[in-house]
Amino acid sequence: MDIKNLNEVPSFITRDGSEIRELLAHRNSAIRNQSLAEARVAVGASTQEHFHPRAEEIYFITHGTGRMRIEAELRDVKPGDAIAIPPGKKHKLWNTGGETLRLLCCCAPAYEHSDTVITGAVP
Repeated sequence: MDIKNLNEVPSFITRDGSEIRELLAHRNSAIRNQSLAEARVAVGASTQEHFHPRAEEIYFITHGTGRMRIEAELRDVKPGDAIAIPPGKKHKLWNTGGETLRLLCCCAPAYEHSDTVITGAVP
């Protein structure tokens, strides 16, 4: 049985600049076709705009407030919001609040640096 505690999982920085704690993936568990991680974006910070050619993602906001852009659509997000990000869609997330923006991120297939393409777009 694989059980990982958020407070015991090391963090790393993804290609888009967010701090990630990968809870379950092929690197640390029996899971083979997806990954679950908590991402954190500091106050006033944002991810770099990017897309994933293969992976679809679900973001689930747990703490803080932000602004999400997928392609040309821009929406404010808050705790309890689930965001669907299809493969190939450019996206970016800003922390617009006064606390660290925290979210669960599910990727299928699992997150890989090699499946992250930074677009170089300006804010």
